[in-house]
Amino acid sequence: MELFDFVEIKVVDIIDIFLVAFLFYYVYKLVKGTVAINILMGIVVIYIIYWLTEALNMRILSNILGNFIGAGFFALLVVFQQEIRKFLLMVGSTNFRGKNGLLKHFSFMRQDTTTVETNVDAIISACEKMSMSRTGALIVIERNNSLEFVKHTGDYMDIEVNQPILESIFYKNSTLHDGAIIIEGNRIVATRAILPVSNERNIPLRFGLRHRAAIGVTEKTDAVSIVVSEENGQISYMKNGEFVLFETLENLKNQILEDLS
Repeated sequence: MELFDFVEIKVVDIIDIFLVAFLFYYVYKLVKGTVAINILMGIVVIYIIYWLTEALNMRILSNILGNFIGAGFFALLVVFQQEIRKFLLMVGSTNFRGKNGLLKHFSFMRQDTTTVETNVDAIISACEKMSMSRTGALIVIERNNSLEFVKHTGDYMDIEVNQPILESIFYKNSTLHDGAIIIEGNRIVATRAILPVSNERNIPLRFGLRHRAAIGVTEKTDAVSIVVSEENGQISYMKNGEFVLFETLENLKNQILEDLS
């Protein structure tokens, strides 16, 4: 009798395992680089301890952990509400092909030669110039989730991304400088867009509505946003509802390229 004769593996089982691995990998990609990854790792540790206590027949500790895991399901819906929202947005707004395709989310299923359409150099140069003149700016770059719900709040535009255009839009006397601009690929598709404002209370008071709006849109979608402060010229970068720290503009450029690729 062979060692694994009692195991009957069907094609459906292989598909099942593949889909579960697919799902877990995407969840990891979704929470990677955020506070949620630490919470997720804590849950994994607790789950492993629970199964160990079950195997060792440690009834008291096993019951405590079992009840915690059972009741914790509803708590997870609250803790991971932003990540769950982004996952559902991804499923509901993408297909399996094209720019927003589902397969695009998985690095092992696409080539390493992925190029970024967006002219990131022009964006960084414009932000640097506006920072020096303390010109306020709010730039939102679409990734996978559709931004139609915010595009329609502003003025339609269809123009290629370049430094002079960006500077002219946010020029203080321009009629287009209020609100955000939306970038899809390498096209500015909307100006004066109104973004959802974040209600997070841990955002420092020195940051105004422009920063809260930039955080708000990255909480509800997987877009990234760049803010140039009108008060002090500081450039901020937001992703996944959080500030992303960077040391130099070259670091910021590389971060944006990585996020858009």
